[in-house]
Amino acid sequence: MKIFLSESVVNYKTYTFNYALYCMMEKREELPEIYHKGFLPYSNDITLQTPTFYMARSLRVDLDRFAETSENRRVVKKISGLNPGMEKIPVKQFDLTNAQFREFCLQFAKERFSEPLSGNRLEYILNSTLISDIFVFKLNGKEVGWVLTVIEGNTLHYWFAFFSFDYFEYSLGKFMMFSVIKWAFENNLEYVYLGTVYGDKSLYKVRDFKGLAFFDGNHWNADMKLLKSKCKSDKAFTTDFFKQDTAFFLKNLEDYQTH
Repeated sequence: MKIFLSESVVNYKTYTFNYALYCMMEKREELPEIYHKGFLPYSNDITLQTPTFYMARSLRVDLDRFAETSENRRVVKKISGLNPGMEKIPVKQFDLTNAQFREFCLQFAKERFSEPLSGNRLEYILNSTLISDIFVFKLNGKEVGWVLTVIEGNTLHYWFAFFSFDYFEYSLGKFMMFSVIKWAFENNLEYVYLGTVYGDKSLYKVRDFKGLAFFDGNHWNADMKLLKSKCKSDKAFTTDFFKQDTAFFLKNLEDYQTH
């Protein structure tokens, strides 16, 4: 892998001179380590030919600490009357050219994503060499949800999920995420990566699952109280954490040193 820095925000008022951290994959076998270092796939630039990753506050489930929660059981019980089914299909065996599937993904993104997917970006993602498997969900025999995943070694990344709004009252999205995590647990994987965790809207991931840890820039941190505090205050941050709360940072300096 190749890790590199790119100059970012400059703010003389707060003496903040940021550098964004990126990684380029050279071999697929590097994926578990890339995710472990806090990187996630970058898909905004569809001209990139080499799989490229950005560093962020990533969230993962450490499966050796995973256990079902009362919320997980509630969701499973509620949807059980609809005869739910899940199938993991290798991406090479999935019809990515299906027009109905593509239109569904675009419409879902338009309604649920902060930045809707363009047709070109969806094409770029679907043809990414990173995707290994697609989890297909059915209710009463009808396909209602799809999850694009990256699976390599001991690692699974729950990358993009698309599902029908017709089953909103059944918490279909929660059911799908839990089902994939449980599949990874039962198949002896070690980690499931759930993407970024910023702002109040991402807190559902924190509330619903056990065994969580977030990447704080130096290591994986299992302090969910701290994570919730960060998410709730993200919008108020105008500079880096050290300048924003120096006293807290220095008090906990050992936790923020690079290891």
